[in-house]
Amino acid sequence: MSEQTINNTSLLKRLMPLIIFIMLAAILAIGLTLNPREVPSPFVGKAAPEFVLPLLNAEGKLSHEDLKGDITLLNVFASWCYACRAEHKAITKLSKNGFRVIGFNYKDKPEDATAWLRRFGNPYQVVAQDLDGRVGMDWGVYGAPETFVIDHNGMVRDKRIGPVDAEYIREELMPLVEKIRREQT
Repeated sequence: MSEQTINNTSLLKRLMPLIIFIMLAAILAIGLTLNPREVPSPFVGKAAPEFVLPLLNAEGKLSHEDLKGDITLLNVFASWCYACRAEHKAITKLSKNGFRVIGFNYKDKPEDATAWLRRFGNPYQVVAQDLDGRVGMDWGVYGAPETFVIDHNGMVRDKRIGPVDAEYIREELMPLVEKIRREQT
């Protein structure tokens, strides 16, 4: 091996930690610019995943077929979810303003969910219960709260990760609802 090759190899070995550091810093910098609420859902624009779940505190079941007929907000919540409390007023207001809101109780004990709804109010037409989270996994749920907008045909039109708030309602939900209503006519 020539002396030049040995020197180049030695230089490369010394610079390798710096090169790795620069690459990791670039990846981190890109990651910090991303919005964690903008996780693409493979279901947006497709039919709601098939499911059948028991209802909380009621006889019967809820299935994907029950989501058809009207624009529906499927709100994933749990009593253990602090952010669910933050969004609860907004969800309640939407329900009082005529939105069809269905609760999806995620990985929660029935008695805890019931007590939570008693304490904070129940804005949901019905509440489906996903005790083990399997149906949530089929929907791509990462945790609570998450909210899906489902059109009258049972198609998922939007997925919100994190609390529903006034800004989301004004900037994203209402324009989407108006668009869906225009498409129906």
